[in-house]
Amino acid sequence: MAGVLERIGRARRTPLHHLPAAEARAAYLRAAEVLDLPRVPLERIEDIELPGGDGRPRPARLYAPSRERLPALLYLHGGGFVIGGLETHESLCRQLARRSGCAVVALDYRLAPEHPFPAAVDDSWAALRYLATRADERGLDGRRLGVGGDSAGGTLAAVAAIHARDTGVPLRLQLLITPGTTAHADTASHRRFARGFLLDDDVIAWFFDQYIPREQREDWRFAPLLAEDLEGVADACVILAECDPLLDEGLAFADRLRAAGVDVALELYRGLTHDFIKMGRAIKEAGLALDVAAAAMKEGLGP
Repeated sequence: MAGVLERIGRARRTPLHHLPAAEARAAYLRAAEVLDLPRVPLERIEDIELPGGDGRPRPARLYAPSRERLPALLYLHGGGFVIGGLETHESLCRQLARRSGCAVVALDYRLAPEHPFPAAVDDSWAALRYLATRADERGLDGRRLGVGGDSAGGTLAAVAAIHARDTGVPLRLQLLITPGTTAHADTASHRRFARGFLLDDDVIAWFFDQYIPREQREDWRFAPLLAEDLEGVADACVILAECDPLLDEGLAFADRLRAAGVDVALELYRGLTHDFIKMGRAIKEAGLALDVAAAAMKEGLGP
């Protein structure tokens, strides 16, 4: 991991928070799969549309290792609610589908600052509701449904799981990869890994400022750790990295889920940083984490 960080530093890329949002997205796209595993072939890859929270369709992409009627995981990409999209997480979604034997449906939800909070929340929930009721239109099994995501996408997935419980949508799994769950980025791990560990504190602040006003940050739809009650939400697989500013809030959320009686599988990868799961060309633990995620999908979404 130290060698990867050194190589990233030598590239001397302009920090994202020094760029306008559109340029930051382009920069992230250029670098997103440099360290990721090659895009594995799948029998079924389709560009589709899913309903958005504003009633307008949103781009999405369906990945499946076969044309059978498979269980599905709605996948919500990371990127601080500001950057990222279908192409930046193409390899990751392909890997999850190939390794799990399940379908993965990636959503291109609306991004800030053009679409601030709660637009991304509303889009993710609209897409999940559609899959729960109309998955058969895509040849999928909406009775075997999960939601997952990394980083900000993990936040959205955790929130969607609470929404699902509250509205009676049966959900079998929430896959949370290095999720954000707190309101103010003020935990000990935020201070310990504030600089030099890939996700710096000034980048986090920039993401938050683009996405949500400070006075709204204790809304549980932004900070699911603050949700009043987590009892009855879907079983969780939580994947965390030791050298990640988001470590403590990920651990705290897993603890709250367990205290509420939710079955939680927690994997903590020592010595690694945020976003490590997308570094499979350089870090063997990325592949191990993908296997853990895929096993959770296979077990949680299976018959």
